Amino acid sequence: MRALYFKEIRSFLSSIIGYVFILIYLIASGIMHWVASTEANLLEGTEADLIPFFNSSPIIFLILIPAITMRSVAEERRTGTMELLFTRPISDLKIILAKYFASVTLMLIAIIPTMVYYFSMVQLSLDPDSFDHGAAITSYIGLILLGSSFVAIGVFTSALTSSQIVAFILALFFCWIFMPDIGGLALLGSYNLMGSFDSVIQYFGMTFHYEGIKRGVIDTKNIVYFISVIVLFIYAALTVIKSLKK
Repeated sequence: MRALYFKEIRSFLSSIIGYVFILIYLIASGIMHWVASTEANLLEGTEADLIPFFNSSPIIFLILIPAITMRSVAEERRTGTMELLFTRPISDLKIILAKYFASVTLMLIAIIPTMVYYFSMVQLSLDPDSFDHGAAITSYIGLILLGSSFVAIGVFTSALTSSQIVAFILALFFCWIFMPDIGGLALLGSYNLMGSFDSVIQYFGMTFHYEGIKRGVIDTKNIVYFISVIVLFIYAALTVIKSLKK
């Protein structure tokens, strides 16, 4: 598994794909939060916090994460190297996990430089000592969990097809379903069409859990939710991989 994991990391960083992902994320978030005059601009807010950054980052991830995961399994299927992997002394689960953790690693590499935003907002605060460090740290945890869930979805959709474009579109759709605030489940649950069942629908979306983590409190049920989404789609990808061997 370790060898395949590092092979995936090298494939990201030895080609333009990994660097494009990191640069686009940093440039997009930099322009959105420091340059453009929008609600997400950190300098134009009434309070010194990172809420605009954590509200808009999932939107950027909605596009970029499907773009980096679309080739993870689909490319192996297209080139026929998937059959070669099956002959190696590595389990199907480890194949999926190696590809999953490689994409998560690339996402973490992109997120780490944004810590500059955190330190900048602390210094720009009128009272740095009163800055809500807890909420900022837990929000980063929530963003990582959300991004990791998107990666699991992307690996699953990549396993479904040998076409990277189809894998990208499917990942985009499934990620949007779970997306906080503007996702399918969040919108469906906000229409008040099913009475008390609306809250159940919203609970299955990421809004409730992502917002809960951003408040600065690590609630077990929110952590369990994101881990459950990751495990669900990893298992679904594993099921698809096993079906390819038949």
